Amino acid sequence: MLILIVNNYGQFNHLIARSIRDRVEGKMISNQTPVDEIEADGLILGGGPSIDRAGRCKEYLTSLEIPMLGICLGMQLMGTTFGGSVGPGTIGGYAQVDVEIIDEDEVLRGLPSRISTWASHADQVIELPEGFRRLARSNVCEIEALRHESKPLFGVQWHPEVVHTEYGGELLENFIEICRR
Repeated sequence: MLILIVNNYGQFNHLIARSIRDRVEGKMISNQTPVDEIEADGLILGGGPSIDRAGRCKEYLTSLEIPMLGICLGMQLMGTTFGGSVGPGTIGGYAQVDVEIIDEDEVLRGLPSRISTWASHADQVIELPEGFRRLARSNVCEIEALRHESKPLFGVQWHPEVVHTEYGGELLENFIEICRR
């Protein structure tokens, strides 16, 4: 089993890769990797500074038929690729954000209804794309997590790979289980 982590130049992408490699085989790849070179059981779209520097991530989202987890910028890329909107949030730097899970779904399975997370909201999904549903919200962001209705595409605004996020390991384990199917 192999999960690839797409490096979108975010400061936590190496932590994402490490968190995955502690569980299954994981490898970080450039966001310029051609779609036809991606052979994996799952893909994580990592965070980064801007959509403009996200390389081929939109191609991955529309061309690949494997489970994908978008983290921070990765979730925002899901939103814009499928017709949603991204806009500025109220918290620009990283901070603790208490998240309310409103639809447990399979990627959030087993997590409590409220968790403390580590997130930046400089940008965030402000309009849900068609075909997606909201999984979580907070007092600073109405769309903290989302998923596609029929494809295995999941996104979270927060960073499950950092120690400051409660139940981050469980979220990653849930994604790995989705990739095993």
